[in-house]
Amino acid sequence: MTAKQLPCPCGAASYSACCGRYHNGDVAPDAATLMRSRYSAYVLRLEAYLLATWHPDTRPASLDLAADNCKWLGLEVKKFIRESADCATVEFVARYKTGGRAHRLHEISRFVRDAGRWFYVDGKFTD
Repeated sequence: MTAKQLPCPCGAASYSACCGRYHNGDVAPDAATLMRSRYSAYVLRLEAYLLATWHPDTRPASLDLAADNCKWLGLEVKKFIRESADCATVEFVARYKTGGRAHRLHEISRFVRDAGRWFYVDGKFTD
């Protein structure tokens, strides 16, 4: 299977036709797409992409993804609400395994658009 045909970690289309294009510089058209591409970036450990798509007001100085021993298993986007032209929320469940145990991360994430680009602001865990 060529890189073009590899499945996207977010569960949609091929990687190159899906999140790969955003990881390589295309601008995500909406918050839901950005959220999916961020999930894929966690799976692929693309720290620079995650930091670049995190709003500067809430962005950490760094992420230690190299030390992260999570194995991401799947993503389900439950709800996408565009609150205005520049604000949106995305509710999702991401499943992962660590230390031999399965877990799920259920979050409602806030996104804002600034200068034509969507950014992750923060999230509230649920469940």
